Amino acid sequence: MLNFVLCDDNLNILSKLENILNNLFVKHDYEANIAFKSDNPSDVLSYIKSNKVHVLISDIHLHASISGIELAEKVRKTNKSIYIIFTTGHLEYALLAYKVKTFDYIPKPFTIERIEETLTRLYNDIIGDSSQYLSLNNKNIIKQSDIQYIKKDGMKLIVHTDSGKYEAYTSFSKIEPCLPGNFVRCHKSYIANIDNIKDIETINNTIKFNNDKCYIGPKYKNNFMEVLNNYGNFSNHLDGTNNT
Repeated sequence: MLNFVLCDDNLNILSKLENILNNLFVKHDYEANIAFKSDNPSDVLSYIKSNKVHVLISDIHLHASISGIELAEKVRKTNKSIYIIFTTGHLEYALLAYKVKTFDYIPKPFTIERIEETLTRLYNDIIGDSSQYLSLNNKNIIKQSDIQYIKKDGMKLIVHTDSGKYEAYTSFSKIEPCLPGNFVRCHKSYIANIDNIKDIETINNTIKFNNDKCYIGPKYKNNFMEVLNNYGNFSNHLDGTNNT
């Protein structure tokens, strides 16, 4: 699920943009939602700091204490991977927008066709960015850092994340080449994201995450534990691991 946040000081435009995006999400069967919208950039900044946000769409010229560009600069300090898209009726500001690594800008008054073009480019970019996202199909595009583990269940895979589960008819052999080194096969039915492991109980071969768990299979245990011991980012987790 991709979370969008919208910011515009004109509430009518904000509502119009939300409606257009929701209609396009349905039209293209995108797994996305408008997580938050506001005419106050300070509220937007507070929301982004404490929630998972993938896309920010903001007007550049805001009648507020900070501009859209200043908002984006503040967001960039805490979220390096967020996609930033500007809307603007002042094309002279467009060049300034690129200093905050803007994905695109949409001239005002905007049209459905122009927003759809940007949205299509956005999803094509996300699908092609295998370093950050896992694409199960056109509907399910999941940020890899959100994934706890992936479970094989018959002919389909179930991706477990902090916020929910996603299912698709595919196989380990198709998705493993798309996964980075922090995803390790720990069982014939499980692939675990090492970065999100909170604890390991080796006595009963259980891997614990924030609110879920998966298991280590005998065939995979030695290799899995060896990978953990050699994986630098996991060193902090090993201090709390139950290896007795």
